[in-house]
Amino acid sequence: MCPRCGNDLRPPGLWSSAWECPRHGVVHPYMVLSHIGLDAVEHVVGRAVVPLWMPNPLPRGWVCSGVAYAGDERTGACATVTCLTGPSPLGGAAELMIVAEEPGVGLGARYAGFGQADPGAGFDTGHPDARVLAANHPTAMWSVPGGHDRATFVGEAKGQWLWAVVWPATAGVLMYDEVALTDLRDGLVDVGIAFGSLSPRLSTLPEAS
Repeated sequence: MCPRCGNDLRPPGLWSSAWECPRHGVVHPYMVLSHIGLDAVEHVVGRAVVPLWMPNPLPRGWVCSGVAYAGDERTGACATVTCLTGPSPLGGAAELMIVAEEPGVGLGARYAGFGQADPGAGFDTGHPDARVLAANHPTAMWSVPGGHDRATFVGEAKGQWLWAVVWPATAGVLMYDEVALTDLRDGLVDVGIAFGSLSPRLSTLPEAS
């Protein structure tokens, strides 16, 4: 599907090697793995040209509930998604998506509820709203407006966009704690990952605001 709107794509053919969306033109095809487990993670890691981020350690009670990527055999996975579910600090269930992507892919912005592909100029003015440790590097994150039912933070890590989108919006307080992210391309040996059920949210791209 299209990473920006969820439309079915026209596959490469005789005259073009690109995937095309009727609304957004040439895009990187977005694919959600149909199950979750270590083999699914390794599948994405083997294709990723951007980080596949995972909190390490996972917050207490949290599990990985899916992975996905955008890209094909020619480009590699130029956007990756890690989906996690667990208890919100304020009660109830919560869901967190961590997206790493090259500029212009538009997947993180879509999950955030944006209409454009990237966060736009000036998103990083003022003091950052959160900080994470991404691959052992302190990384600033700014809260940006998006869908009313979610909290969205964006920054840059390893030269790529880093998005964190949290449902419900009140669970965004998760990002104010010290969050350490590991790039799973650097190895899985020291990362203990618990797996849960596949999240349906991965396959249902939300409407942009």
